[in-house]
Amino acid sequence: MTAAIDATLPMGDILILSNGPGEIATWVRPVVRELRSRLPAATRISVVLSPCTNASGREAEMARNLPEVDRVQGPEYFFSFLLMGKTAEGWDWRPQGVVLFLGGDQVYPVAIAKRLGYRTVIYAEWDARWHRWVDRFGCMTPAIVEAAPAKYRHKCEVIGDLMADVQTDGLAQAAVRDRLHLLPDHDLIGIMPGSKKNKLSVGLPFALGIAEAIHRLRPQTQFVIPVAPMLTLEALAQFVNADQNADIRLIEGATTAALVGENSALPRLRTPSGLEVLLWPTHPAYDVMAQMRFCLTTVGANTAELGSLAVPMVVLLPTQKLEAMKAWDGIPGLLANLPVVGDSFAKAINTLILRQVYKEGRLFAWPNIWAKREVVPELIGPLQPQAVAETVVGYLANPDELATMRQELRSVRGQAGASAKLAAMVVEELRSGY
Repeated sequence: MTAAIDATLPMGDILILSNGPGEIATWVRPVVRELRSRLPAATRISVVLSPCTNASGREAEMARNLPEVDRVQGPEYFFSFLLMGKTAEGWDWRPQGVVLFLGGDQVYPVAIAKRLGYRTVIYAEWDARWHRWVDRFGCMTPAIVEAAPAKYRHKCEVIGDLMADVQTDGLAQAAVRDRLHLLPDHDLIGIMPGSKKNKLSVGLPFALGIAEAIHRLRPQTQFVIPVAPMLTLEALAQFVNADQNADIRLIEGATTAALVGENSALPRLRTPSGLEVLLWPTHPAYDVMAQMRFCLTTVGANTAELGSLAVPMVVLLPTQKLEAMKAWDGIPGLLANLPVVGDSFAKAINTLILRQVYKEGRLFAWPNIWAKREVVPELIGPLQPQAVAETVVGYLANPDELATMRQELRSVRGQAGASAKLAAMVVEELRSGY
């Protein structure tokens, strides 16, 4: 049911604080759609991004491509805005508004809302902080409400999981099948190697090596890569070009590929064996992801998106280049991304993290983190394409095992409808500020 626009609301500002590509794609996108369906056209929606160790550098462009958003400021200007209250373009602010937190550090909306005199709403995925100074919390699970001090629990409401609001369309999926030329008896295997150089330099040639090995074992397979937002086909192809990516030689069985059909409706990467891996440049790619029978993926928000679509997957963390993994939060992420010495810090940090994995069973994929157990397999270590391919083919040959994985993925994700509830909460706070 479509929400009605509340025409009685005077002009105001909604300031959304966010950070990484996953938050833009899976949190900001559905929430601004819901907000715009409820707010008068004169109400402005602004997005301000804070720095993020998982950032691709193109988050601002992603946000600007959302038709519901009026203004966007990139992360490079964030701290001057936080400390001085001035945006790079000298934005004006209306007397009433709401600061909505959708990624970053929860202290940011507290400080910014206090300066602007705005109400504050925080989407709390794992925990809620600064209860005294925040007006409302939209919580993913009841546990977050229960953990809040008793006198502040009235501020907390369980709204569910924003990731569960990933949308697909039946007609669009039929069009996807036609565009992919997906044969009825073929399995579509997805490849999601990440969006950043540190992951792609090893992950893409490794994943293509796995695809070749799978195809040899199970010829009735087709492969597709949903190209990460703002990553050009030319940039992607560089990572499977031996002249431009020396990391290909780190993994035995990894392969090169050439970009073909770049200007066609269906560009591909063609490996030396002749295998063609389709490239899907449209974003979001939920309709093509929903067609996947299985997916080869790295860690990140993509595991949450796949989980929300109940797509079986294997999460791959090859350790042949430990310094490549730099997407950690907090101080480890800052150290790993320092110039000159960052690689050394990353290698040391990742060595310690791997020890945790082997000793304590640390989990990386979001569905596994949610379930606190391994719902989807995580393969970590000096992986080889042939061995991974045999694991994947084992799943493909066992429909009951795949069905169980799909069911478990559905059971661990939160309830859908969180974006509508969060938008309604923001509108209520906007009204209360007048």
